[in-house]
Amino acid sequence: MYKPFQKAAVLGAGVMGSQIAAHLANAGLTVHLLDIAAQGDNKNDVVETAFKKAIKQSPPILFTEKTARRVILGNFDEHFHRIADVDWVIEVVVENLAIKQDLLARVESVIRDDTVVSTNTSGLPVHEIAQGRSESFRKRFLGTHFFNPPRYLKLLELIPTPDTEPQILEKMQWFAWMHLGKGVVVAKDTPNFIANRIGMYATMLGIRGVTEQGYTIEEIDTLTGVIAGRPKSATFRTADLVGLDTLMYVARNLYPAIPHDESQEVFRVPELLKKLVETGSLGAKTGQGFYKKQGKEILSINPTTLAYEAAKPLDLGDIEAIGKIDDLGDHLRKLYHDSSRAGVFFRKLTLEILGYSARRIPEIADRPADIDRAIRWGFGWELGPFEIWDVLGFETVLADMKAAGISVPEWVEKMHDSGVQSFYQKDRLSWAEQKVVDACAVCISEQPKAPTDEIQIAAIKEDAKNILWQNSEASLLDLGDGVVLYEFHSKGNTLTLKVVEGLAKVLDIVENGDYRGLVIGNDSANFSGGANLAEMAMLAQTDNGKGIADLIVKFQTLLQRMKYFPKPIVAAIVGRVLGGGCELVLACPHVVAAAETYIGLVELGVGLIPGGGGIMRMVTWAADKAASESPQDIQPFLRKVFETVGMAKVSSSAHEGQELGFLSPTTKIVMNADRLLTVAKAEVLCLDRIGYMPPPKRNAVMVLGLPARAMLEHAAYVMQQGGFISEYDSYLASRLAYVMTGGELTVPALVDENYLLRLEREAFLPLLQQPKTQERIAYMLKTKKPLRN
Repeated sequence: MYKPFQKAAVLGAGVMGSQIAAHLANAGLTVHLLDIAAQGDNKNDVVETAFKKAIKQSPPILFTEKTARRVILGNFDEHFHRIADVDWVIEVVVENLAIKQDLLARVESVIRDDTVVSTNTSGLPVHEIAQGRSESFRKRFLGTHFFNPPRYLKLLELIPTPDTEPQILEKMQWFAWMHLGKGVVVAKDTPNFIANRIGMYATMLGIRGVTEQGYTIEEIDTLTGVIAGRPKSATFRTADLVGLDTLMYVARNLYPAIPHDESQEVFRVPELLKKLVETGSLGAKTGQGFYKKQGKEILSINPTTLAYEAAKPLDLGDIEAIGKIDDLGDHLRKLYHDSSRAGVFFRKLTLEILGYSARRIPEIADRPADIDRAIRWGFGWELGPFEIWDVLGFETVLADMKAAGISVPEWVEKMHDSGVQSFYQKDRLSWAEQKVVDACAVCISEQPKAPTDEIQIAAIKEDAKNILWQNSEASLLDLGDGVVLYEFHSKGNTLTLKVVEGLAKVLDIVENGDYRGLVIGNDSANFSGGANLAEMAMLAQTDNGKGIADLIVKFQTLLQRMKYFPKPIVAAIVGRVLGGGCELVLACPHVVAAAETYIGLVELGVGLIPGGGGIMRMVTWAADKAASESPQDIQPFLRKVFETVGMAKVSSSAHEGQELGFLSPTTKIVMNADRLLTVAKAEVLCLDRIGYMPPPKRNAVMVLGLPARAMLEHAAYVMQQGGFISEYDSYLASRLAYVMTGGELTVPALVDENYLLRLEREAFLPLLQQPKTQERIAYMLKTKKPLRN
């Protein structure tokens, strides 16, 4: 069992250094961020300027503003001695071998003999950076290649040298997985390691699609974006975000470093890229690169004239029909076999990438799974190269490669000759790891791996005995040890009628069965988008809203039952937790949240107010935060709730969710979302073993009556007069204030929870009939964006 790092030092406060320091602080470490001393009186000017710039970035690099207090700024001249007391030193200075070597010599003279030291280099051989250091130092030295931005991109490539002790590597894998939330891949000390080597290859092929094959920038981005299972930024938007100067720098350094790579010429810097960099068109940071925004129009570069022009119509056949196929595997196969220009490019690009990835084994990685994980975690692809190969069909791709003259490595040929038809078998282990074929030429690495025994819903469902109950949108799954999971998978993980009815059924099963407790969660990137607006709009038009009225009563009753359930219930949440999804979590007595949880009551964005108990629970939170039940003590917290809900504010992290009152101080926050269900199950078992008692029922909540409502309504009026909200927003805010302060109560009073729940229902239903609310709902369903009418 390893002890986690508690103190770290990051040497270099540039773009990556500042963000790495911020993410270590997010993980709870005390971090010394040091850089060169500035000229003049304030020697910290360099580091202070860099960190101030970094923390203003969007999306934010820190979980909360207070997290920045864990980052202690300093300079190399006055504060280098601070690293004598840290557990981990990360060097992130300029990519110059001599400078790095000199700095590490100084580091060795100060640090303890058990301090781990790493470099975040992406372009220099890791083993050369440690040359000249003692044997003891080299045993504790390795590469830690974070991806930008470190908070949001999951991949961390660890690059051991021949001298790195296995125990150090194993500890780094454990710490990165458990405490930094990283997906770890052990890479070899080769140029650009794994992800950037394959990713740069794919990017260069995309550029050549424009310069050599006659496709437009928009066509390439269409074919290398969402439809291909990749991020919507695709090839050229991603390049603009990274910076074209950075892209060219990487390519220029990579090209001469890989003389034995049979595809070396692919990495030669394209003339188009050179010209853009020469003219200062560096991408998003200069306002123009491959794309340029002019007013509301997005223009793209003409590769011949270098003029920015409006997008031309796509000439990609029936690409929209392919994109509407829900299953990724089905639409990849459809696109691969398409006969239009779309299919021609996608097929050629895919074969080239898959062939190149296969030929890089065992040069850059020992296993297909390592390359797949690196590409998925580092570049956001839904499937890695070998997973795509499996989806398209092993034999199909192999035959097409040979027909296209693409070189196939010997180990793939041996795999074929042995009759193996897939790189992956059960549990997503690669064929090479399974050692299916003894004659395989792929080296099986014995390096220790990060934990892989986390609970996975797909694996649980493979055994039908684990499915205890289900309907078309939800299931009750057996997690073992008397713990069950209510998992829902409606579109957008919305709280549809079937999901709500299913939860009621599941509570009956758990209460009356021999179960120790319940976890509520799923394997989506987002826990829940809230109520199903389409269903709600349809119900509102029938029976004069009686269907909606009945549904709200059922939902409120269900959440109250959850709150005071006799067995432990734990919600496991990640990503977006909005509207009704937030209300469900507020009602859940115990929560395990991924650090990257974005939670909020957003109903006002669609012309409604929370109707499932959200207002009641937030008013209760405000009263509990106050020093006493005196109105003057409660009022500041009530106003904060009013502003948070009225502005439909969503937290930027689970930690901020706690500050806003959406998550309790006892919420268990985990850095790695892959661990959510594992931790949630452990929480249920812990609660059961200590003798679970549900929360005592709340019989009295202090509400502040008419004086507080007037104060809140005036705040909304000021916002409207300042042009920050619309007239209808102000009206909605008045209805929110009415419920929050107790309705028609003229003075502060103690009320029970049912009183506030009734006010929510009475305010909610008339709003649903309002034309402007219906406009907002229709607009949200059509565009996925809020309308401020």
